[in-house]
Parts: sequence; C-alpha cells; structure tokens
Amino acid sequence: MCKLALTWALLVSSGPRLLKGLKYRKIWAMNRGIDLSIIIVSWNSEKDISACLSSIEKAKQNLNAEVFVVDNSSSDGTVGIVESNFHGVNMIKNSNNAGFAKANNQAISISKGEYVLILNPDTILNENSLTDSIEYMKQNSEIGVLGCAIHNPDGSQQFSVRKFPTLVSQILVLCKLHNFFPNLWPIKKYFALNFDYTKDQVVDQVMGAFMLISRSCLNKVGLLDENFWIWFEDVDYCKRVKNAGLQVVYSPKMSIIHNQSQSFARLFAVKEQKIFNKSLLYYMKKHNGNLAYIILHIYIPISIALSAFVGIFENKSNKLAIK
Repeated sequence: MCKLALTWALLVSSGPRLLKGLKYRKIWAMNRGIDLSIIIVSWNSEKDISACLSSIEKAKQNLNAEVFVVDNSSSDGTVGIVESNFHGVNMIKNSNNAGFAKANNQAISISKGEYVLILNPDTILNENSLTDSIEYMKQNSEIGVLGCAIHNPDGSQQFSVRKFPTLVSQILVLCKLHNFFPNLWPIKKYFALNFDYTKDQVVDQVMGAFMLISRSCLNKVGLLDENFWIWFEDVDYCKRVKNAGLQVVYSPKMSIIHNQSQSFARLFAVKEQKIFNKSLLYYMKKHNGNLAYIILHIYIPISIALSAFVGIFENKSNKLAIK
C-alpha cells in the first residue's frame, strides 16, 4: 500500500512534465511521419486545379501527405477555388509571378516529407500513382529523381523523356528545324524519339510535370536553381542529380494524365521565345561552358525572327500552332 501511494504521488507531481514531454514527442512524430510533400505551382490555373487536387485526394490513400499550392499572382479564380474547396491545402500566395523554380523552392524549403513531388496543376493522378511511386523509391535508394508514364487525355503517350541538350541539338531547335526535320540524328537523339516507354530505365531527364525527389537527394543536391524563371530548371536539376552520383529513372509502372499539347514541336511566340532563350543560354553556359554559350548566342536573333514570323500566322489563324 505504501509503494502504491508513493507511485501515485510521483505521477501526480510529475504529471505536467510527463504530459508536456508526450506533447512534444507527438509533434516530433507527426513531423517525422510525413511521407510525401506535393508541390504545385499555379498561374491562372482555374480550369485545371480542381481536377488535379481532387485526384491527389484519391491517390493519397494511406500516405501521410501534405499539399502545397504556390500561386504566382493569378488573375483568375485559382486562389479562390483552392481556398474554398480544398481546406487541407497549404496555400502560398505570391504578389508577383516569381517563376517556376523560385515558387517551388518556397514550398520545398518548408516541406517535411520524406519525398517531394513537383507536380503540374494540369495533371490528373491515377489512383495508385503516389503509393506505387513511393514504394518504388523506397526499394531503389540509388534513385534521386523518379518520373512516370505521362499520357494525353486521349490515352496516347506523351514524350516525357529526353537526353541532355547539346550545342548542335539546340542550334537546330533555335532554327526551328526540329519542326520540319525531326529525323535528323541530333534532334532524334535529343528528343529520345526511339525511347521505349514500356520499360523501366535510367535516363538523362524526365519531364517536370511529375518529378518525385527523395529528401536525401534534396539534401545532397539542393534546391532548384532560381536563375531559371521557367524552362530548363527541371533539366538542370536532373543534370545536377546525375552529377551527384544519383540516378534519374523513368518507370511506366506509375502513370498520370497531362493536359498538355501532344506535340513537342510547338513554336514559341516572341515573348516566350526570349524567356526560353535566356534559360537555354544560362543552362548551356552552366553545363557546357563559355564556348557553347558564345556560339549559341549567334543563333538567338534567328530564333526571335522566326518566332515573329510564326506569330503573324498564329494571329491570322486563331493562334494555331505551326508544327
């Protein structure tokens, strides 16, 4: 009886401290237990965001996942749709268009998941895409970045895998020759036109519409390079991952739908071309050196002139892309 009374007295006297300790341990366990952080950067995405977020809810299944939408100053109803209908989503609202890389980094920096998924707002996840992707990564610890099969809404395959850019391939792209001579060897190789999308393979780069990154990879490689406002930030990241000795892998075991034009050959309007050129030049200087940068610079005026020419026809044909 004396021992029982003494034990009870100790519990009563130390109760608050025990409860406090349990509280902190619970918070720590919750933080440690987040399996996946999903990051979506939106800009005027009201037509797509609901379907995307709804598909995430179904695909999460038993995963402990957090979802971020980083909105780059949309002028449509994107923010309102998310805030009204998806209360569990962490919303970050930028007052200006910060660009794709910087906006993703805003969420990555505060995310807690063991894995981080960069996902486009115009995608729809299949029901098992998240759980299967996480399991695949756990079974293959050498993978830094995982890409999945990406389909058009009609079920056809999107070309989501490419080789790294070379000087010759990018000269041909800037001159728009890939639209007319897709079987030229440098073009065929760069766009990986012979790639077998039915097999698991180690690749150079996967499309940034779905890029699953392990936390250990992020710790080793770092965040996206914010010098890329848009275009080539995903290519650059895959390059850095491979340079760090990790793998970039494509697997058809998981798949999503991506509401993007099926053709890779769409020509850019002048403004878009200038942004594309800036990102391309930065990438080439960073990874291919000053000589490649200087040579490629010669073709920049040609690409802009061709884009202006294309823009005339786009305006007269309801902006129908010339392929």
